[in-house]
Amino acid sequence: MEHRDSGVAAAYQVRPISTQEHTRFLADHKTASFLQNPRWPAVKKEWQAQSLGVFESGSGSDASPVAAALVLFRRLPIPAAVPLLGGKKLAYMAEGPVMDPAAADLEQLLPPLIDHLKSSGAFLIRMGLPSVLRRWEAKEVRRALAAGENTSIEELAELEVDTAGSAQARQWQEQLRRLGFKAPAPSTDFEAGQPQFQARIPLTDPSGAQLSIDEVLARMDQSSRRQTKKSTRSELTVSVGAEADLQAWHTLYAETAERDDFTGRPLSYFQDMYSELNASPLSECTLYLAHFEDQLLAAAIYVRQGEFAWYVYGASSAAERKRYAPRALQLRQIEDSLAAGCQFYDLGGLSPSLDPEYPLAGLTRFKTTMGADVVQTLGEWDYEVNPLLAKAFNLYMSRR
Repeated sequence: MEHRDSGVAAAYQVRPISTQEHTRFLADHKTASFLQNPRWPAVKKEWQAQSLGVFESGSGSDASPVAAALVLFRRLPIPAAVPLLGGKKLAYMAEGPVMDPAAADLEQLLPPLIDHLKSSGAFLIRMGLPSVLRRWEAKEVRRALAAGENTSIEELAELEVDTAGSAQARQWQEQLRRLGFKAPAPSTDFEAGQPQFQARIPLTDPSGAQLSIDEVLARMDQSSRRQTKKSTRSELTVSVGAEADLQAWHTLYAETAERDDFTGRPLSYFQDMYSELNASPLSECTLYLAHFEDQLLAAAIYVRQGEFAWYVYGASSAAERKRYAPRALQLRQIEDSLAAGCQFYDLGGLSPSLDPEYPLAGLTRFKTTMGADVVQTLGEWDYEVNPLLAKAFNLYMSRR
């Protein structure tokens, strides 16, 4: 559909694209998240999905999009509100839309996308543009956490890297506000969706040259480095599992969930993730296993797409802790990420709190001792098509 403002045609128009078109587009965007992979909806079965392309206005049917987005749709999960909805849905773009930041003018590109999603029944549009505002060095964050003198990572001096990218992200902030989007509220907890603060181990130097494994290990603190090296001498067998090994993975994962008191996902979820991401020419999903003799001590699920790699899930046994099986798997994932030419190895979200007693402080401590810098992304912004329903949805999510 074509967005119009005061009778003047917009620079862009939006239309659905096929899985093949979407895949071709992402093949040229090497740092796009697997959450934008058009195979991902087959994993998130409780959502409806649509691949959308943003095209220059008036372009032909054979034109390439200037941006693309995988949009997931879900109805408001409040039974009492059903009569009021009339088919209204949340429209969610995790790590999207994907585009060339240097060529993206959000104030022209996003209005036709908003119009398309409105016409699709969206009561709320939630969008997490892939960008980095600031970055803090791993060793500085772990020092501050140990000292307990700061309340938030945002109080620390940031690392001066990719200043052009940071300037672009700040410009996007201002454009999103002018378009009517609401910024994510400050929080020390994990937000619904993708956390704003992420832990990433850099695998290249500032010039873009690939680091060596020794240089990556040097980023770790002394204890993590010692345990990692000890894991290589602990008589462990580290292997790549097949789809049939997901049952063993899930048994260990369920044990971990019970021990650490979190709600796990069913086996079918991991089977779908494994099969769908490996069916895509863009991505790979790998199951790593660490055995001591015949006993499975640790397992991990790893995803790579383009020049980005993610440690997505991990599980471990309470037995044979001194063999450091999870460390052996982290080492293998780092080695494989380097071999694939990745820019970063992502360890997932963390809290910006630097209170040593905060419940999530242990997660920040572990990830930074592994050598992961902390990056602050733009986070997920909301465009409230229907403010009343958006408020009801956010209230529901805050109580979960």
